[in-house]
Amino acid sequence: MPATATLEIGQTAPDFKLKGPGGQFVSLSEYLGNKNVVLVFYPLAFSAVCSHQLPAIEKQRPKLEDLDATVLGVSIDSHFANEAFARQMGVGFPLLSDFKHEVSQAYGVFDPQKGHSGRAVFVIDRQGRVAYKDISPAPGDMSQIPSLDAVIDALRKLKK
Repeated sequence: MPATATLEIGQTAPDFKLKGPGGQFVSLSEYLGNKNVVLVFYPLAFSAVCSHQLPAIEKQRPKLEDLDATVLGVSIDSHFANEAFARQMGVGFPLLSDFKHEVSQAYGVFDPQKGHSGRAVFVIDRQGRVAYKDISPAPGDMSQIPSLDAVIDALRKLKK
C-alpha cells in the first residue's frame, strides 16, 4: 500500500529532477508548455513484468508522440541499471532513477514494504496537471499492466 495518497486528476504534478541516460538530469518542468508527459512508474528493471511492459510502450511511442506526448519511465533502480535495461529491452525513451524514492512518494505510488514503487501511469498535460492516472492494484500481475489504449484516449482528449 502506498505511504501517501496518490495524486488526483486535475492536481498539479510534482516537479522532479532525476538522473537519466548517461547520468544526465531530466526534469518534468522542461516539458511544461511544450509536451504532454506520459510518466510510467515501473517497480524494478529486469523484472519479468517490466521487461514486457516497457517494450510494449516503446512499440506505441510513435503514436504517443503523434499526440504531442513524451514518455518518461521511472524506477528506483540506479541510472546505470536503467541504462543497461533500456539497451537490453530496446527502449528509446528515458528511464529515470528515483533512487531516493522521492518522486514515487510524491506521486503516491511508493510501497515502503517492498522498497520500490508500484506500477502506474500518469498523463501530465502541458500545464503540469494530472490528466489521467492508472495505478495497478497488482504490480506483479501481467494482466494488471496499465492500459496503453486508455493513455492514448486521454492524450486524444487533450488535443481537442
